[in-house]
Amino acid sequence: MSNRAGTFINNLSGEMAYNSFRPNSLPPNPAIVLDNELVSKLIDANKKLAMLDGLSSHIPNVDLFVSMYVRKEALLSSQIEGTQCTLDDILNPLLEKNTNLNVLDVVNYIKATEFALSRLQTLPLCNRLIKETHAVLMEGVRGQEKNPGEFRYSQNWIGGQGSTIRNARYIPPNPEDMQIAMSDLEKYMNSNDSLDPLIQIALIHYQFETIHPFLDGNGRIGRLLITLFMMEKKILSRPSLYISYFLKMNRIEYYDRMTQVRKTGDYEQWIIFFLEALADSASDAIQTIDKFTVLHNNNIVKFNNLSERQRSSVLKVFDYIENNPIIDIQKTASALNLAYNTVSKIVMLLIEKGILKESDKIGKAKIYSYYEYLNILRKDT
Repeated sequence: MSNRAGTFINNLSGEMAYNSFRPNSLPPNPAIVLDNELVSKLIDANKKLAMLDGLSSHIPNVDLFVSMYVRKEALLSSQIEGTQCTLDDILNPLLEKNTNLNVLDVVNYIKATEFALSRLQTLPLCNRLIKETHAVLMEGVRGQEKNPGEFRYSQNWIGGQGSTIRNARYIPPNPEDMQIAMSDLEKYMNSNDSLDPLIQIALIHYQFETIHPFLDGNGRIGRLLITLFMMEKKILSRPSLYISYFLKMNRIEYYDRMTQVRKTGDYEQWIIFFLEALADSASDAIQTIDKFTVLHNNNIVKFNNLSERQRSSVLKVFDYIENNPIIDIQKTASALNLAYNTVSKIVMLLIEKGILKESDKIGKAKIYSYYEYLNILRKDT
């Protein structure tokens, strides 16, 4: 069976026989049909992304926002794959992250994101960069035995827990077809396609998930590709957009729409869904920036009546809690090179001013949270 998107191929014979999917290279042929609905969604997504990029270029603490958004995206993208962990687990300074595999999954996603963004400054978006990023993602976590940083040499399949190749929901390209498909995808990512870049990334994300080149971690790498492509194409000047919340909330439709492309060759219905995800996620990011900015400005004025010397130390701690909204005094003092007693007094001051709250103890240590900030971040997680 074949269509515009590809062909289902017979592999092996007898009891061992199975059908894998061989995707056609991009762009689709016949070309994408730009009907009124798709064009309308495209205009809306481009408009909201431009608003987001303009806003993120002018707020004073944009790096803080991006840092927190990377952590949130890492959590949500990992949750789509079944990782069970909360934002507080990721941010808690006293939680031993090396012994909690759920937390380590998310911490590695953060590292992989930061690595890929840095690498993108010296490399184009290519298979080498994808492999290197995958190696960081899978280091020391569940799936580390599944060839981190290497495309697979064996057949994989997608299905429920315990499923076999016989009852799999989808069987990606066999290893030989996969190598060819990833080479073709690399060429497409670096081509001068005349399609709007947002349509291109919709196609790239679909194609990568269809190829499924790794034995594990394909979903997370595929969603990270969205951000990397938009950065490379200068749609975003900072990695301020992540769409995993939308995809998590619409998980069944997310998978069904990609399946529909493979079955019927209907790329257009997938692109429309993807553009909705981009527009919705951009709107969410704009609202979050607004909330962070208001909170920052409301709290910073609470230090105006302090002496110059005291204000300097307080601002140091305040900057720290904006990057680390759950703290303990010992680690904060060490990180800022301040005396324990100095930080302790500042923490009490921040509690008095309604900025910090004492949280539950972990062992003998007390931890404190920047609760209003956390409430903004916790939304949707």
